[in-house]
Amino acid sequence: MDVFQQIDELLQEISNAQIGDAAQLEDFRIKFLGSKNIIKPLFGEIKNVANERKKEFGQAVNALKQAAEAKFNGEKDRLEQQVENASMADMDLSLPPINGYKGSRHPISIVMNRIVSIFERIGFTVAEEREIEDDWHNFTAMNTPDDHPARDMQDTFYLKDSVQRLLRTHTSSVQSRLMTKTQPPIRIIAPGRVYRNETISARSHCQFHQVEGLFIDEKVSFADMKQTLLYFAREMYGPKTDIRLRPSYFPFTEPSAEMDVHWGLEDENAYRITKGTGWLEILGCGMVDPNVLENCEIDPDKYSGYAFGMGIERQAMLLYRINDIRLLFENDARFLRQFHSMF
Repeated sequence: MDVFQQIDELLQEISNAQIGDAAQLEDFRIKFLGSKNIIKPLFGEIKNVANERKKEFGQAVNALKQAAEAKFNGEKDRLEQQVENASMADMDLSLPPINGYKGSRHPISIVMNRIVSIFERIGFTVAEEREIEDDWHNFTAMNTPDDHPARDMQDTFYLKDSVQRLLRTHTSSVQSRLMTKTQPPIRIIAPGRVYRNETISARSHCQFHQVEGLFIDEKVSFADMKQTLLYFAREMYGPKTDIRLRPSYFPFTEPSAEMDVHWGLEDENAYRITKGTGWLEILGCGMVDPNVLENCEIDPDKYSGYAFGMGIERQAMLLYRINDIRLLFENDARFLRQFHSMF
């Protein structure tokens, strides 16, 4: 039989092949594409073909092989689709899922979103900035003295290539950047991750999250700040929450205060975390120091303002009675699943 005629017959056989199931598909594969397939010997027949037709013969054999592959792949896809369609037809879509767990939000995200939501309701807008900062925006603009311990290598992660670039130690750098390019009124909330060179333990970590707030306008008073923070505390911890402000010191505010909420002494855990006082510190605050306004080219004779800041991890640990901050960074699914339905 002429080899060209043989090729034509095989092409016809491939085209007419009826494949109804996986077994027939496998028989087709073995015959036309297997290691001892019927097409392979044809490649050796090229030596018996006249020189002027060798090119034509090679192209014909390659076309035959490609036709077999195309037939096989097409029939394979068709059979797989049939199985899938049959499976879908037998599926009862009204049945509940076998595993109804839909994932969970991280407690840090839950608490941060809740805090931001509270302040957004009274006119604060979210501001975000870079985590790699320069010394001026992180320290100098915020009235931090050159000899302040926070500037030391023991507390700050400086980048290897420059002592002027660092991982921000607080989100106050967001405030300084915004104040240098925006004139009052300014009312922002700045959530984000910060870094400090601290020993990792159950109560501290080298990375954590903060939310800081800033309000600058004409005739802003300490009383305005107190009322804002009282509103926050009662929205966060309950409508009967009491607060107190204790004098403190921060380089960028004057006067400065720390705010406590009344936690009570209802159980042993409350007694422990409040050290027997019933009061728990949750944030620092104060009136923006005039030097900070001047550094950021805002007229301190015309404008005044207040600022506050709090740690998100501390809020999460209080709300959910978490006793080890490291749990918030280990991504243990067993721990995180506890928060899937909250807020």
